[in-house]
Parts: sequence; C-alpha cells; structure tokens
Amino acid sequence: MTTITIGTRKSKLAMWQTETVARMLEAHGLKTKITPIETRGDKILDRSIAKIGSKGVFTEELEEQLAGGLTDIAVHSAKDMQSTLPPGFELIAYTEREKSHDVLVSYQSDLRLDGPRSTIVVGTSSVRRVALLRHFYPQVQTVPMRGNLQTRLRKLEDGACDALILAFAGVTRMGYDDLIVHDFPVEQFVPPVGQGCIAVEASQSLPEDKRRLIRACLNHHETELVMRAERAYLKTLEGGCSIPAFAHAALHGDTISLTGGLANLDGSWLLCKTRSGSTEDPEHLGSSLGWDILENNGREVLAAIKAAS
Repeated sequence: MTTITIGTRKSKLAMWQTETVARMLEAHGLKTKITPIETRGDKILDRSIAKIGSKGVFTEELEEQLAGGLTDIAVHSAKDMQSTLPPGFELIAYTEREKSHDVLVSYQSDLRLDGPRSTIVVGTSSVRRVALLRHFYPQVQTVPMRGNLQTRLRKLEDGACDALILAFAGVTRMGYDDLIVHDFPVEQFVPPVGQGCIAVEASQSLPEDKRRLIRACLNHHETELVMRAERAYLKTLEGGCSIPAFAHAALHGDTISLTGGLANLDGSWLLCKTRSGSTEDPEHLGSSLGWDILENNGREVLAAIKAAS
C-alpha cells in the first residue's frame, strides 16, 4: 500500500488542516504519516511577520523536508504561501475553499464597530487588516498580536485588547463561532490571497505517479482556478506579508471575477478594482489586474512601503 508522508506546522490549526488532508487521502485507500515541525514564524512571536522577513517564514523548514525526501507533501494555509515559490517546488493541489472573509471576535458579545464607544482596541499583526481598519473604521485602534489562535484568544481574555480580527475559516474550524461579533463582507474588507483554502506543496522531484495520485485525491478544480488568478495577481505585485495587498476571486460558470487592491500602511490611500476573465487563463486575469493596480499609483505606494520597512 502506498504511504504518503506529510509535513506540517505544529499549531493546532495546522494539525487540523493536515488531519483533514490525511483523511481525504486515506478515504482513497492510501496510508499517511504526519511529521509536524516548528517553523521560523512559529518560533518568533515578539515581532511581526513583516519584521521577521515575509518570504517563507511558515514554509522554509517544511520545504527543506520536501527537498530532502523526508516528506512527500507539505500542508499549508494557502494565504501563508509566498507569491513565488523557491526553485524546485510547486503547489500540486488545493482543497475546496471555505468561506474566506474576516471576522471580529470578542468576549464582549455586545461589542460593535459602529457602537457608542469612542475607541475600540483590536489586536492584529496583519498589515492588510491594520490598513483596512484604518481606512474603513478610523475610530478603531490596533495593537500587535502574534501567536496561534489559542494564544491570541488568551491574550484577548486577559484584556490585551477588546477584540481580534481573524479569518472566519480558522475561527470556525477551532469551534469559536460563538465569539464572532462582526462579519466583514469580502466586497469591502477584501481578504488576502488564498484565505480559506488549504494548499498542498511538493518538490518537483516527487515521482509523477505519486503526484498524480495525490492530486486526484485532494485537488478541487474550481478552487484551483480562483487560486491561480489570485496568486498571479500577488506575484505581479511581488507581494508578501509586509504588503497590504489583497485579492479575492469567485467563479461564475466559465468566468472568473477577481477583485484586488492595495493600500498604504496607514490606510489613507486605497485602490480596489474588479476584473473578469475566462477560466481558460486565470493567470492572465490575475497579472492584468496586478498591472492595472501598479499603473494607477500602486508602484509608487509599494516603493514607499518597501523604503519604510
């Protein structure tokens, strides 16, 4: 019987994702072996991802395992994947995407962003979320908040902030739906590329028969199409965790609708556009929207962000 070895991060959410992938493989008669490790992004919690270095902070160690043949695949949150993978690696499958919007969670059930309180303190270390909050909710204050979901919720309960802004998919996977006090619509508060989806990475040296088998068990075709468009957009912007870029694609028959944009760090400037294109070439749709953003002051905004980092 074929055995698929799987590399993953040690966090509770990452293990949940990996066990989901393992069950999908086992349902097709394959054996699985899970190898959890800590990545650089898991170990360094006193700095934002942007300060650590945005490329590969959650993937580098897993890719070393893939390159060395210790594992066949690595399981990631698609939103954690850099826009350009290192040479020799590829994403071979995407699981079906869940709801991809952001939510506000709090132990204060009556907390409202537009409520009577003059100031609400929200914990997040995402430059995208900080920029969008400052743009759409200027009354909100933000404080840095790193760590896994349980760590951040513990800090919230201890009074470090009034609320956290998180991905709905992670919140619901871990069973904290009862803490959601606000849902941010994707049309306004556009999520990062890949949010709500599990990506499966492999070395290009993985035997082709294993690659085909894994892909047949795991890949969701419709999700792959929208992921290809979103990732092409991010690649054009050369974006990473230190850039407040965002994009969300949806499938409508043979057409992909892609909304993407960019903000500066303080949210005072924000550009968001929508384009549609054929499912025959998702990458063209993503790259063309990316060039549109770059040519409408996006290039200058990115240069300023990189100069300030």
